[in-house]
Amino acid sequence: MRSNTMRAIASTAVLLAIAAGTLAASGTAVAATPERHQTVVAGPASATEVVNLGLSASLAKRVQLMLADQWGYYGAIDGALGTESWVAMQRYLRIYGYTGALDGIVGTGTIKALQRALNDESYYSGAIDGIVRPATRAAFAAFASDLPMD
Repeated sequence: MRSNTMRAIASTAVLLAIAAGTLAASGTAVAATPERHQTVVAGPASATEVVNLGLSASLAKRVQLMLADQWGYYGAIDGALGTESWVAMQRYLRIYGYTGALDGIVGTGTIKALQRALNDESYYSGAIDGIVRPATRAAFAAFASDLPMD
């Protein structure tokens, strides 16, 4: 009788340990796979975020090619406007009044300079307010579509 009780206790302990390990592992697995998505800038973006401002990958590649050709972009031509792309874009935007750090963060100053550039190139006629609205996204797409693909 005593050995049956000990076996039952041992079996219960093993099952609890297995269950606890399974729950802990599943909790870790869920936490380790965060959801990724593209964000349209409402405020400053993080330094590692891809911010295409509505551009398709093929249009973003055109922008990257222009930045690589003239503005010190050395990253991949992958259609994902990340930190390196935006640092080069900020170099370009200095012509249009960008005075912030070359940090690749797409904040209000970067957007204002982009709006100014798009306005000067006759792609944009909205407010120079640093807020990304549909008119800013459409102007950026029109600008990008006029860039050469090679």
